[in-house]
Amino acid sequence: MAKSAKSSNGKPNLKGANKINQKVIGKNATAPNPSAKQSTQQSGQQDGKEENSDNLNTGISEENSKKVAESLNQVLADEFVLYVKTLNFHWNIEGPDFHALHLFLDEQYHQLQLIIDSVAERVRKVGHFATGSMREFLDTASLKEHAGAASVSEQMLSELASDHDAIIRKTRTLINDFEEKYDDAGSSDFITGIMKEHEKMAWMLRASVRKG
Repeated sequence: MAKSAKSSNGKPNLKGANKINQKVIGKNATAPNPSAKQSTQQSGQQDGKEENSDNLNTGISEENSKKVAESLNQVLADEFVLYVKTLNFHWNIEGPDFHALHLFLDEQYHQLQLIIDSVAERVRKVGHFATGSMREFLDTASLKEHAGAASVSEQMLSELASDHDAIIRKTRTLINDFEEKYDDAGSSDFITGIMKEHEKMAWMLRASVRKG
């Protein structure tokens, strides 16, 4: 027969009741909570995903947006190398046309600044992070730096025009890749505009070089 919670004099047995409550509380406190564990795991997985990309729902798959971002970051790296080279030549150019070419290259590197910013912003718009260090730029870029100064202005301008041509070829292939392979018409339209900017800059550079 179960023990009564009352004492022999009819009053509640508080001491016995307290023992029972302590056992119940202790059991509940140590029992595992499967739902809490699952919630923690899901949160960790989401946090890890957010470290690499934004969680967008714009009709483009995560895999495709990642491919687009990788290609854009490669363009961004080349843009930055070309920007630094243009700035170098702007500082160090010499020759009889120094003043005019110095001002001309000033316009060119400022235009490249705008292009760099727009490419980086496009990477962010597709849900990923833009490259942001010199080491990453140099590791990713296909263009080569120009070490030291060059004293012949025509050589500088020809080298810059050649680098613009390389970016034009790259962006031309990306126009179809972005739309046909990765279903990203927006990035295809964007990179078309970037290609047109480089076509204009390359033309202006060639027009500034003396012909034979």
